[in-house]
Formats: sequence, C-alpha cells, structure tokens
Amino acid sequence: MTTIRLDLLIIGGGVAGLWTLNRAIKAGYSALLIEKGALGGGQSVHSQGIIHGGTKYALNGTFTRAASAIAAMPDRWRSCLAGQGELDLSAVTQLSDATYFWSQATLGAKMTSFLASKALRGRVDSIAGGDRPDIFRDSRFGGALYRLAEPVLDVPSVIAALADPVSEHIVQLDAAKLTVSTGADGRMQISVPSLGGLILQPQRIVIAAGDGFLELAERMGLARPTMQRRPLHMVVAQHGSWLKLFGHCIGASSVPLVSITTHPSADGRQVWYMGGGLAEAGVAREPADQIAAAQATIAELLPWVDLGEVRWDTLRIDRAEPATDMRARPDTGYAEAVGDVIVAWPTKLTLAPDLADTILRLLPPPRADATGLDALAALPRPPVARPFWESM
Repeated sequence: MTTIRLDLLIIGGGVAGLWTLNRAIKAGYSALLIEKGALGGGQSVHSQGIIHGGTKYALNGTFTRAASAIAAMPDRWRSCLAGQGELDLSAVTQLSDATYFWSQATLGAKMTSFLASKALRGRVDSIAGGDRPDIFRDSRFGGALYRLAEPVLDVPSVIAALADPVSEHIVQLDAAKLTVSTGADGRMQISVPSLGGLILQPQRIVIAAGDGFLELAERMGLARPTMQRRPLHMVVAQHGSWLKLFGHCIGASSVPLVSITTHPSADGRQVWYMGGGLAEAGVAREPADQIAAAQATIAELLPWVDLGEVRWDTLRIDRAEPATDMRARPDTGYAEAVGDVIVAWPTKLTLAPDLADTILRLLPPPRADATGLDALAALPRPPVARPFWESM
C-alpha cells in the first residue's frame, strides 16, 4: 500500500485555499489541495471581486475594528497584481482600479459621505467634474462622489492565476469519500479508496471548504468551531449599455443601499452584479420581487441611466463564517487549530492573504521525510469555475 507523506492537505479550492497552497509551497512545505468540484465554485466565484480596504465599514464616521483589519489589503493585492508581491498575479484581469461611493442628493446621504471621508482621510478622494466616471457625468447627478483606491478583479482570472503555478499540487477529489483515521504510529492518515486504498499522511489538514465544513466536521468528529451562514440574494442585470459602474450607493445608514460591479458577459454584453443592502434585504423576497426591487433601486438612484434591454436573474448565496455572538459579522479572517486540523474562513475575499499568514503560523516545521505526489497523477485536475450568468 502506497503512503504519501506530506506537510499539508488543504480541503477546498477557493481563493483562500489556493492562496494558502501557494504560500505553503513557497515556504518549503509539501502540500496538496483537493477540490471536489470546480476551483472557486463556492463563495469565491460568486463574490463581486472588490478588494476592500475597510472604507465601507466606516460609514458611521468611525474607523472600526473591521475597517482596521483590512486597511492594508488593497496595497498587498496591488503589489501582487504588479507581479512584485508575495505571489505573482500579473495575469489577473483588473476590471477597475478603483471603486466609488456615491450619495443621493439628500442631507442624510451627504452627511454619511462626509463622515466616511473624515474617518478615512487620505483613503477617500472627492471627485468632481471631468474626473468623474462616465456614468456620473450626467447633469441630473446631484449627490456626492468619492473615489476609493480599492481595485475590482475578475475572480475567475484570480483563481486561474493562483492555480496555474501549483497545478501539480491540485487534484479533483471529494473529501467526503475519504476516510480519516489514526495510524499505528499515532499519525493522522487518510485513505483514498478510489486509488486502491492509497494513504495520505499529512502533518496538518486545513479545511477551507466554506459551508462544506459542516459535513467534514461531522465526519472528523470536530466539536468546534461552530459555523454560521450569512445569506444574500444577489441580482444580475445583463444589458447592452456601455456604462460601467463599480461602487456603493450610500444613504443615511452604515450599510450601502446597493453595491454594483460590472463584469463581462459571454455574449459581449455587460453584467451589473448587485449586492449590498439590496442583497441583504432581498433574502426575504422571492426572485421576481427581488428583481422588481432592483429595478426600482436603479430607477431611484440612477434615474438618468438607460440600460436598454435587460435580462434579469437572481442568485441566492450563503457566506460561511465562524459563529459569533448575536450572529454579528466577523471583523477578520478566522483560523483555529483543533488538534491536527486547522479550520479556516477568510470571511471576505480581500482577507485571503492575511488568512494564509495565520495558517502558516499554525504549522509545524516542514517534515524531512516528505514523499512526492506521483501516485496521484491519475486523478483529474478540477476546472476553474465560471460565473453563473454565463449560462443565462
């Protein structure tokens, strides 16, 4: 019976798992990532691709713990996008080099914009006149506009850029079909029945499988940590307009009324992907009602915009995250060692690099008796997930 000895087995091929895989290999660890479906096919490919720097968490005028936790993330990602950071993401498609706050022409909305700008002086720039994006140059726009140095990325290209350099360390394998046990030497071992009972013997397992954690936790007998889901009801508007929008409309509350990003469509059109307050409030709505709410939102907030013929759809997604008191939104990424298992959730796309830092700090030194991965060569490599609107 073949035994593969390695330092790290990562379960889950989203951005967090892939970033950790790259960092571990660069640090000299022998590592393998397994994914049962498509890479990034869970939460990653359904994100809006915004590399947040904490700005939207300061709409109450206070630089909160959540805002502080991710303040450095855009610069860290931007360095990688330039090919000069800890990982080379120079092949990633950047949809926009910035996002924007815009407000309605109301006192409450303008006050929220003002408070946000003061809390984040040096991070938020007021934009006027000819420097505005095309969509805000209409004379009927009477609100305030701020530019945030937070890039927006095409997530499938991020996944591909992370997977390509380490493809020989990635296989398509369903973790639910593996058997975890303790070997005669006291080491954790994992049987792969599809390969004639081949044994994987990692020093540590990292579970970065999003809401797939629950099934794995039951199989592995993990009593902690506990998980919560944060549901969203996203809206997709596929249209023929040339106008692009990357930003958050803010009103009088600390939650953006709507967050909209623009993505390419397979047929050459554009997609407006809509989240924020609209997606949170829309959890209680049926798809037709959510679409009606999105149409009303655009008519109210962007009355000068004509998207032409639009194909509408909605997508329900759950953000998996560690359980918190009163189901509050976690401020940071999360990683906890439970014996030889490390359970991890980035909680936000932008925090994947920071989460990898935390995971690497929880690892023992690389083992001296690591073996190669040749015995896994017969297993397929998972494809990169595509946005669901490409099949609309």
